Amino acid sequence: MISILLVEDDKALAMGIEFSLKENGYEVFNTSTIKESKKIYEEEKIDLILLDINLPDGSGYDLCKYIRSESDVPIIFLTALDEEVNIVLGLDIGGDDYITKPFRVGELTSRIRAILRRTKKDDIDIYKSGDLTINISKVKVEKKSNEIKLTALEYKLLLFFINHPQKSSKREEILSYLTENEEAFFDENTLSVYIKRLREKIEDDHKNPEYIITKRGLGYIWEKEVIKE
Repeated sequence: MISILLVEDDKALAMGIEFSLKENGYEVFNTSTIKESKKIYEEEKIDLILLDINLPDGSGYDLCKYIRSESDVPIIFLTALDEEVNIVLGLDIGGDDYITKPFRVGELTSRIRAILRRTKKDDIDIYKSGDLTINISKVKVEKKSNEIKLTALEYKLLLFFINHPQKSSKREEILSYLTENEEAFFDENTLSVYIKRLREKIEDDHKNPEYIITKRGLGYIWEKEVIKE
């Protein structure tokens, strides 16, 4: 599993980011200080760092320089400082990307995936369930070794289910995940359409599904066991 070190002193924002990243299958170490960040970095295998600039005990720039003196681990700066000079400085000292607040978590996760594809091509982070293989690092889904082409929303829906295996999930819970708690033209009827489309792609017989089972009055359940590698 890919591990992300989140260094952010806004507790509410950090909790929201941590929850979303875990929902997308990442392991997250959440801290708010440079001191604690160094300790976690030295003790754990970290694959990517999300780094705020203004921290209680110093500057994220200094932490970036420290990490760059030892490692090429990808670093994405998260900050409200959106002036060009700040962006250039962050990239010049070794940052791989720079995202300014406020931002949508969907944009952040997309950038994380893009950077991991560039920097960790040989790493494997895989979920297996029934005949399905989901390679998170490569954003690739296969059924019996045959690649399945999913839209971005279908893939996100699949991620929700494989992160909640063998557990009934209410339609409202799934909708909230897909829209990231934001206003969106996405109602229960639309969800039913996407469930149907996903079933058509992953099930042997979408009219008699074995993966995504409807629980009348409760929502849906991913019936198959999910194994992480």
